[in-house]
Amino acid sequence: MIRYSLRCEQGHSFESWFQDSTAYDQQVARDLVSCPVCNSVKIEKAIMAPRIVAKKGRDRTAEPLATTSAPPTAPVETPNAAPSPLMMAQEHELRSKLKELRDYVVKNADNVGERFPNEARKMHYGDIEHRPIYGEASPDEARALIEEGVEVSPLPVLPEDRN
Repeated sequence: MIRYSLRCEQGHSFESWFQDSTAYDQQVARDLVSCPVCNSVKIEKAIMAPRIVAKKGRDRTAEPLATTSAPPTAPVETPNAAPSPLMMAQEHELRSKLKELRDYVVKNADNVGERFPNEARKMHYGDIEHRPIYGEASPDEARALIEEGVEVSPLPVLPEDRN
């Protein structure tokens, strides 16, 4: 999955996730991407900073799938310090964006459940047509997919999902 910062002809900025850059190009060409503010389908990529993860110094013995859990959403608390209003607003915005992402995936992809590793492999190797899917994979299965070069991304888990 890849996230693009986008802008419509009216200047509204927003972000959206795509399977890859080709999926973005195809969806924009077919007017399937629209501005959430004004519904314009005249969309272009906005300038954005790349997200680069350095491999140097990474502890290979640590859990390599640490990204399968949601990013920390609770403010880091220091003893005797109350969370600031800014931190609470950032937390709320982060949770809102994560929920939006999950809702989008659930709405626009097929839930293949426990068949996820096999379905992802079949698509990767061209045995079946590519389509958006989501499902379940153990950490070992996810690690194996990543080592094979299969592009997978975890769905964020929100605290309210665990209740």
